[in-house]
Amino acid sequence: MTQRHVLFLCTGNSSRSIMAEAILNHLAPNRFVAFSAGSHAAGQVKPQALQCLERNHMSTAGLRSKSWNEFSGPDAPGMDFVITVCDQAAAEVCPVWPGQPLTAHWGVQEPAQEGQSAEQSVKAYWNAFMTLHRRIAILLSLPLEKLDRLALQSELQRIGQS
Repeated sequence: MTQRHVLFLCTGNSSRSIMAEAILNHLAPNRFVAFSAGSHAAGQVKPQALQCLERNHMSTAGLRSKSWNEFSGPDAPGMDFVITVCDQAAAEVCPVWPGQPLTAHWGVQEPAQEGQSAEQSVKAYWNAFMTLHRRIAILLSLPLEKLDRLALQSELQRIGQS
């Protein structure tokens, strides 16, 4: 079985896309290799995102905020799927991705909000984590080998609406 490459995109690559990368790598390390990046990478991962992953027994080793330029050059790994997880990144003009990947938008509400309490922050990160986890679980349940490109594109888009 060939491992498929997935790139999760968000503007800052500091929370949602990082969590999606970690979740997919945790749930299906033999089937997928997940990456994450941002159009305007923040340069650091938000501690709340790392804490949420750790509370759910997922590795945070090697997670870092990075620019999507790392994945658009000739030496970048070819992607099978590119999935935006924030509305701002979905509206931006993306680079040309090597490998002609399928694309989808899985909008997830930004968990870091100005003026929220510690309790509200924990809840917001938990909600983002659970939304991503559920959508990734649906992706993992798809019979990828049996779907043609058009059907798979449709399924990827449908997941983002769940």
